[in-house]
Amino acid sequence: MTHRTTTRTRIVWDWNGTVRDDLADHVAALNATLPALGGRPVSADTYRAKHRVPIRAFYDELLGRTITDAEWQSNDSAFLTVLDARPVRLRTGVRQLMMRLRARGIGQSLLSLAPHDRLEREVHHVGIGALMDRVDGRHGPSVTSKAPALAAHLRALGPGVDPAGVVVIGDSCDDAAAARAVGAVPVLHTGGLHSAERLAADGAPLVDTLEEAVEIGLAVVSERVGARA
Repeated sequence: MTHRTTTRTRIVWDWNGTVRDDLADHVAALNATLPALGGRPVSADTYRAKHRVPIRAFYDELLGRTITDAEWQSNDSAFLTVLDARPVRLRTGVRQLMMRLRARGIGQSLLSLAPHDRLEREVHHVGIGALMDRVDGRHGPSVTSKAPALAAHLRALGPGVDPAGVVVIGDSCDDAAAARAVGAVPVLHTGGLHSAERLAADGAPLVDTLEEAVEIGLAVVSERVGARA
């Protein structure tokens, strides 16, 4: 879904662990698939401490071995099947927050490394698609960084999008690294798939709610704009 925009200030939202409140869903899907690979179920704390991209490397670390291509393909399919069976829950208050941002004329889009078709289906299901200028998920195999996808996402939004006016809100250090790679402002929140301890080491602004993330991110963008004026 795409709508061209020339809005100077905008938010790029992450999906899993950020807009979608799904830590428990991911832990459940992981624990449903680990036994077939010879692994043991893990706690949410272990998940948040070790989760990383590419996800295949995450499994390698948990199992203490390198899984085969066949194991990965089978496991990835099984994981998504379990995840798809669970209801999509938005983080509390995020729809209302997005509506307020839209009323203020602040552009919003959504970028995820989740499979694109599933992402679009979920976003439409929870009724926030119309609030987004663009929704992009992953079209190919798992990747090691979100940075190339973010660069492509901003280009697709149109020539009026200045990365200096973009706030990237996510729940992982990779979200912050991607933002820095394109010149955007990263803000991380503590309620997602990565632990607060890991996120604190990144150095990006770290908050407990998405409301705070928006407030801090927009303040940094405002300072940047003022400094360049």
